[in-house]
Amino acid sequence: MDYRQRYEMWLSEDCFDDETKAELQAIRENDKEIQERFYTELEFGTGGLRGILGAGTNRMNVYTVGKATQGLANYILKQGTQEKGVAIAYDSRHMSKEFAEMAGRILAANHIKAYVFSELKPTPMLSFAVRHLQCTAGIVVTASHNPPEYNGYKVYWADGGQVTEPRDRDIIAEVNAVERYSDIRKMPLEEALAAGLFQWMDVSVEEAYIENVKAQCLQQDLIRAMADKVSIIYTPLHGAGNIPVRRALREVGFKNVFVVPEQELPDPDFTTVGYPNPEDPKVFTLAIQLAKEHDADILIATDPDSDRMGAVVKDNQGEYFVLSGNITGALLTEYVLSQKKAKGILPQNGAVVKTIVSTEIIRPIAKEYGMAMFEVLTGFKFIGRQMYEFERSGKYEYVFGFEESFGYLAGTYARDKDAVVATMLMCEMTAYYKSRGMTVYDGLLELYEKYGYYREKNIALVLKGLEGMEKIKNIMTHFRQNPPKDFNGIATAWARDYELQKFENILTGETEEDLLPVSNVLHYTLEDGSWVCIRPSGTEPKLKFYYGTVGDSIENADAKIDVLHKAMEAKLAQI
Repeated sequence: MDYRQRYEMWLSEDCFDDETKAELQAIRENDKEIQERFYTELEFGTGGLRGILGAGTNRMNVYTVGKATQGLANYILKQGTQEKGVAIAYDSRHMSKEFAEMAGRILAANHIKAYVFSELKPTPMLSFAVRHLQCTAGIVVTASHNPPEYNGYKVYWADGGQVTEPRDRDIIAEVNAVERYSDIRKMPLEEALAAGLFQWMDVSVEEAYIENVKAQCLQQDLIRAMADKVSIIYTPLHGAGNIPVRRALREVGFKNVFVVPEQELPDPDFTTVGYPNPEDPKVFTLAIQLAKEHDADILIATDPDSDRMGAVVKDNQGEYFVLSGNITGALLTEYVLSQKKAKGILPQNGAVVKTIVSTEIIRPIAKEYGMAMFEVLTGFKFIGRQMYEFERSGKYEYVFGFEESFGYLAGTYARDKDAVVATMLMCEMTAYYKSRGMTVYDGLLELYEKYGYYREKNIALVLKGLEGMEKIKNIMTHFRQNPPKDFNGIATAWARDYELQKFENILTGETEEDLLPVSNVLHYTLEDGSWVCIRPSGTEPKLKFYYGTVGDSIENADAKIDVLHKAMEAKLAQI
C-alpha cells in the first residue's frame, strides 16, 4: 500500500473520527504533505516511537499510539507474562495524558493490567516503577527534549530498561502486524477501573523512588554543613522534574534552592524556550538572570521528562559557564568514584559505562580507581542493558554511567538516565568544592591537570523531511564507501563501521572484532589519538558529528578540535 492509498483509507474507514478526517481533507491538494504523513510507519529508534503530532501513519496520534499499544499487548500475550501488568507514565506535552490513558485502556481490553501515574512524572520514575512493581513492561509518553510539536512513546521491559534488540524488532513486528486500526481493542476507562485492569499508581511508588535517589547521596553531613552557603538555581523547563527534583534536594538538606518562576509550571508549548533541551545554552537565559540576583553557585535545568540534566557554573572570571555533557559526566564520574573510595564503599569489581561518542577522559579516571570501563552504543538503553548484564553475570558491579547528551545515572534502582539523581549529585559536588574553597570550574581545571586536557565538540546538521533523510543516507553511504584517509593531514588509524561490523586499522591492515550490536555509526580514530564519529540521530532529523581529542592545554585541545571540524566541513562540501 503506497502513501496515497493509506491516506484514502484514513478518509474512508469508520474507525477514524471526524476531526482526523477534517484535518486530512484540509491537505488533499498538498501531495508532499500527504507523502510526509503517510510514506512510512513510525518505528522504534534509540528513543522509541517519536514523531510530530497530527493525523497520519507517520505522525503521533491516538491511532498510531493505539496500534503501538495493541502490538505491544500482542507481544506480551505471546510471551505469557500478561499477569505482571504494565506501568505507564507521561510528561507535560500535548496529548501525553490522553495517550497514556489510551494505552492503559487498550492493555485492559487485552486483559493486561495497567498501572498508570495520575500526574506527569519523570521517565526514570517509570523505569524504577517497572522493577518495583515487578511489571512485564513499561510505557512512557514523552518526546524528551524535542520541540513542542513532537510527542513520543518509549517501551521498557521487565529489567526496567528501554527495549533493545532483538526485542525492539520483535515488538515493532507485532505493531506492523496490526493491519487494521479497527483491530485495536479498547475498554472504557470506567469499566477498566471497575474490573481492576486499570489502576492509578499508588503514591508509595514515588515515595520508594525518592528514597532510592536519596540513597545515592555520598556526603549527607557535608550538605548539612554547607546548606546555608550554597545557592542553587533550578528550572524544570515546564516539565516533570519540578516536584521530585525540589523534593530530593530539600530532603537531603539543601536550603537555598530558587526555581525560575516563568518555567516552573507545566507548559506543553514550552513558551519560554521553544526547544526545551538543556544541551542548548539558550534555555538558561532566565536562570542566569535569576542566578545573578542570588549570586548562585550552580544552575540546573532538566528536560520535560526529567531524564536529562544540564548545569551552569561560575568560571574563574566569575562569569556563568555552561558545562557540556562530557564535562559534567567526567566531573560526576570523578566525584562519585573518589568519594566512594574515601568512604571505603567502592567495589573491587566496580565498573563505569559510557557511550562510544562520550569523552575518553573516563578511561584514565576508571584506571585511577581500579574500575573496569565499558563502552556501549549511543543511547542510554545500552547502558541499561549493560547494567542488566552485570546483574545477570555477577562479574561486575555498576557504579556510574553517562552519555554525552546530558544523561547520567548513579545507583541501580533505575535502568535509564535520571536527571533527579544527577541534579542531587551535582549540587552535592558543588557543596564539596565550596567546602574546599573552590568552584566546580576549579574542580574541572583540577581534573584536567590530573588526567589531561580532553576536549570534545558536537555538531548537528539538521535535515528535515524526505529530502533530509535522503541527504543523510547519501552522506553516510559516501563515508562508508570512502573512509577518510586523513583529517587535515592527520592520518586515520582505525576506521570502525558499526553497521557493517568492519573494524580496520587503515595504516597496518590490522582488524578487530566488536561485540556491540549493529548500528548506523562510523567512527574514526586518528594517529594522534583524536577521534571523529558520524551517526544519524535516532530521535530527530539530524546528522550528528562528534569530535574528541586531548591536548596539553584547553586552548591547544580546542584548536585541534576546530581543525577536525573544518576538515570535516571540507569533506562534506565535496559530497
